[in-house]
Amino acid sequence: MGNLATRIKDGAANLFVRAEARGVFPKLPAFERDLSDYPHLRLLEENYPVIRAECEQLLAAPLRLPGMDELTSYTAGGIHQIAWKSFMFKSGSFIEDNCALAPRTADLLRQLPGVYTAFFSVLEPHQHIKPHWGYWKGFVRYHLGVVIPDDNRDHKCWIRINPDAWDRDRREEIEQGAKYHWHNGEAVMFDDTFLHDAANESDQVRVVLFLDVARRMPWPLALLNRLFLWIAHQTESVRQVRTNAAIKAA
Repeated sequence: MGNLATRIKDGAANLFVRAEARGVFPKLPAFERDLSDYPHLRLLEENYPVIRAECEQLLAAPLRLPGMDELTSYTAGGIHQIAWKSFMFKSGSFIEDNCALAPRTADLLRQLPGVYTAFFSVLEPHQHIKPHWGYWKGFVRYHLGVVIPDDNRDHKCWIRINPDAWDRDRREEIEQGAKYHWHNGEAVMFDDTFLHDAANESDQVRVVLFLDVARRMPWPLALLNRLFLWIAHQTESVRQVRTNAAIKAA
């Protein structure tokens, strides 16, 4: 059964890749600042002061934020073996105990359709997330700058993407990518399946609000996408993410 599920998942992933290649839905640029296809997400930029205030309260509280490598065995090692932590609101379904610690931000997220993952991504100083790419073409990734040191005056907090790269082990592939520097209260979207890396080269913590959102596409594919995402988020591995993401006192 497990092998069958894997074959179905791989087949669906390849279907979306082929659909994009044929122009059934548009390929995103490295970074998309025009959110007109996802107008509901503007709610987060409009309420940035609320989100930042709750995030700063969390960072100052005696709480232990789990490392990204602790969420599942899938994320152990590799890109997550750095000082990269999370405060997760939602992984398929909301983590209610966590949401109670940042209720106003959680309430904003509950108003947004199509959001499958939502968390504060907390990257400690002088950390580099090495080049990697995601798997699922049915998502677009959204970042809102929440706590960006000095509003990135010195361009020390960045994400870099090469939409045309094929080999993550060739250094020039990622070095030829485009860079985006996060700013407080500013949102950007991108395709996680593109090769990307990121860094916080500053002396302070960097936080972005990180969402995975169902990609806009023609309705037959959109329906199929929602079906596979629903199935994926019922699995034991995703339930384990929700368990491991629970915030505990320090």
